[in-house]
Amino acid sequence: MKTNKVCYLGDNSVTGPAGYLAGIMTHFEIPYDHIDSEDALGADFLNTEYSAYILSDYPATNFTEEHFQHLKTCVEQGAGLLMFGGWESYYGRLGEYHNTVLKDILPVEMLAEDDRRNYAQPVLVTPALGKENSPILAGLPWQTPPGVGGYNEFRPKKDAEVLLEAVHFGVTQEKQYFQFEIQAKTPLLVSGTYGKGKTLALGTDVAPHWVGGFVDWGKPRISQNVPGGDFVEIGCDYAKFFRNLVLYVRQEIK
Repeated sequence: MKTNKVCYLGDNSVTGPAGYLAGIMTHFEIPYDHIDSEDALGADFLNTEYSAYILSDYPATNFTEEHFQHLKTCVEQGAGLLMFGGWESYYGRLGEYHNTVLKDILPVEMLAEDDRRNYAQPVLVTPALGKENSPILAGLPWQTPPGVGGYNEFRPKKDAEVLLEAVHFGVTQEKQYFQFEIQAKTPLLVSGTYGKGKTLALGTDVAPHWVGGFVDWGKPRISQNVPGGDFVEIGCDYAKFFRNLVLYVRQEIK
C-alpha cells in the first residue's frame, strides 16, 4: 500500500522529544505516522510504502533484515530518507547503523567507532561555501546562525553535497574581553540520492539536548499542539528549516 504520509521513527514518544518534529509536521500539515523508539517494526511497515522515512534516535535493533531491505527498495523507487543525529543514530553509542544497508543509502560514510561529539562552548550552524541559496537553506537568516550542543561526526561521500557545517569556537576571557577562535569546521548536513530517492544526513538532533539554541531560532515563536502529546513552543526559523528537510526528501522542493 502506498501512502503520502511520512514514516517518523524514533525520538521516544510524542509526549517527549518526538513532540518537536511531530509539532512541526502538524503545523505545516505534513501527514505522518510516528513509531516510538521502544516499538519494533512489524508487518504493517513491510506492507506500506511511505513518501519518506525519518530516522532519529531509533534503535537499529528494531529492524529485521527484511525491514531494512523494504526500506532500501522504497528509497530506490523514490521515497525519501532522512536521518537525524542522536545516541542511536549513525554509529552512536553502541554501534548502530554503520554495518546495515543504510551505509549504502545515506550520503555519508559513518565512522566505525563512537561518533558522538559534545561541546560546552559555541558550535554554530552555517551554510557551506556558496550553499546559502540552495533549496533547503534559502530564505533563512543565516547571518544570525543558530548554535547546537553536539552531533554525530561523519564524512560526506564523494558524490554527495555538503550544505551545512558545524563551526567550533574556542572562547577565552581576559578581564572584560572575550576572544573567539575558530577551531574546526565539520560537515553537518549532507545531501545525496539513492536510486530515485533523495537522501539527507543531519548530524545534530531535532530535539534537546543536542539541538541546543537552534530550537529557539527565529521570531515570532510558534506554539503548536501535538496530536497525542502536549504542545511545543519553538522558533519560526527552526520550524521552517526542519519543514524544508522533510519537504526536500519528499521531492516537494527542488
